[in-house]
Amino acid sequence: MAISALNPTLPTMLTQRIFSRREIIPPRQDILWKIDRGAVRTYTWSEQGTLITLGYWGKGDVVGHSLSRVNPYQIECLTSVETSLLPLKLWDEALEAMLSHIQQTEELLSIVHRKPVSLRLWQFLNWLSQKFGRQVDRGQLIDIAITHQEIAEVINTTRVSVTRMLQQFEEENLLIRHQRQLIIPLGNNQKLKFR
Repeated sequence: MAISALNPTLPTMLTQRIFSRREIIPPRQDILWKIDRGAVRTYTWSEQGTLITLGYWGKGDVVGHSLSRVNPYQIECLTSVETSLLPLKLWDEALEAMLSHIQQTEELLSIVHRKPVSLRLWQFLNWLSQKFGRQVDRGQLIDIAITHQEIAEVINTTRVSVTRMLQQFEEENLLIRHQRQLIIPLGNNQKLKFR
């Protein structure tokens, strides 16, 4: 739901910013960024420099340093992104989006602790297809560019393992590759046996 729809007295035009793919959204403690178009990921890194993905966010979601106590904290654009700035005085109007942020974070956290890794990967792919997917003739297309390395970072495994498992899923007709994107055919959740 649009922020202005939550409260019709709000200005219909909040300050908007457009960011390019792979651009880092600047850190601000006094605002939240409402995503109007595109996708971002939030992440941090360990003392050893290992990237730790905190979440993937799309249209209607809010992100910002004020929603996290993790430091360092980065917001990276995965696509071209259009945002609206929500100043502190309007945060109470974004309550529904903030609750959604918490729920999605917990959902992703529950996925990354599943065992075996093949189940973790399968559930992450399904989560992506629900969040960023669109229906096509052959199933649910994950409509976001994500590399095997980025998937590996989320589910805490290696890029090589992700590539191997994706090939196995494809051989078992559990997913379809279409150019550089993945399609999850309808009804494949019942077929999958995890080892």
